[in-house]
Amino acid sequence: MPAGRGPGLAFAALPGKSAAARMSREEPAKPMSSREMSPSPALLERLQKAAVLLRSPCGDGSMVWHCWGEGTPLLLLHGGYGSWTHWLRNIDALARRYRVIAADLPGLGDSASPPLPVTPDGLAEIIGRGIDTVLPGGERFHLVGFSFGSMLGGLVAAARGAQLRSMTFVGSASMGLRRVPMTEMKPPRRGMSAADVAALQRVNLGILMFADKNRIDDLAVRLQVENVARARVKSRVFAPQNLLGPVLPRIVAPLGGIWGERDITAYPWVEDRRDLLRRAQPDAFFEIIPGAGHWVMYEAAEAFDRALLGRLEAVDRADA
Repeated sequence: MPAGRGPGLAFAALPGKSAAARMSREEPAKPMSSREMSPSPALLERLQKAAVLLRSPCGDGSMVWHCWGEGTPLLLLHGGYGSWTHWLRNIDALARRYRVIAADLPGLGDSASPPLPVTPDGLAEIIGRGIDTVLPGGERFHLVGFSFGSMLGGLVAAARGAQLRSMTFVGSASMGLRRVPMTEMKPPRRGMSAADVAALQRVNLGILMFADKNRIDDLAVRLQVENVARARVKSRVFAPQNLLGPVLPRIVAPLGGIWGERDITAYPWVEDRRDLLRRAQPDAFFEIIPGAGHWVMYEAAEAFDRALLGRLEAVDRADA
């Protein structure tokens, strides 16, 4: 069923069984391990085919949730101008231990547009109703948000109480913290060729998403081109606002954060993000991934997966 048709649940093919030290921006990034090398487009096609699709109400259509694996639910909220594919390089590792449920946020990816006016609280309400649909009966879950999805995840987390096992922020926006001015990214123009659009988005990835431009592979460019073309909610207006600061003390679940060391939205003040989380919860988990940029879970997938899984398993042990 295409996105945007009616509420309720719809299913696709069943999945398999398992479904810092500071560094200047000029310093070369560390060598990647074998798993960090460029992924094949076959990874995208395989995960698309393996996903179970769930749908919940969103505007005049549906919000789409992509699911793999079994076990404790792990909900993933992607960043602005993105889709579930922001998590593409992490799903296999996460789904070996958790039931991964990756949303397409309202007005992004395959999800329908939200009602106007678009506000953070309104988007969070749609996501919250979606969680009630995909996790009926109040099943407990972990929540991880990236960038724009972190901000929305924080609003959702504050409303879920003890149902939430943990909330992990990844390169979060809207924390009201200092950041350096960033080179303005350029949107595609009407009439541009596919090759020119791809070249433009490669440059944009180097401005915002990656610390090391040499790590921008063809698949990352493809995902960026496709995601930006489908984006109807324009999230950048919310990024400078302090939307999370007042919300963090209301989240009762354990807080955590994972940031790329050279994330352009935080560098050179990544530790300010840690300090904000720890003002709300003094023992909040926080890990900085050396040499990685904003899209840390793609640029340094192996290190990110190790950090996130270690954090989630620690929470699960303490919660047992």
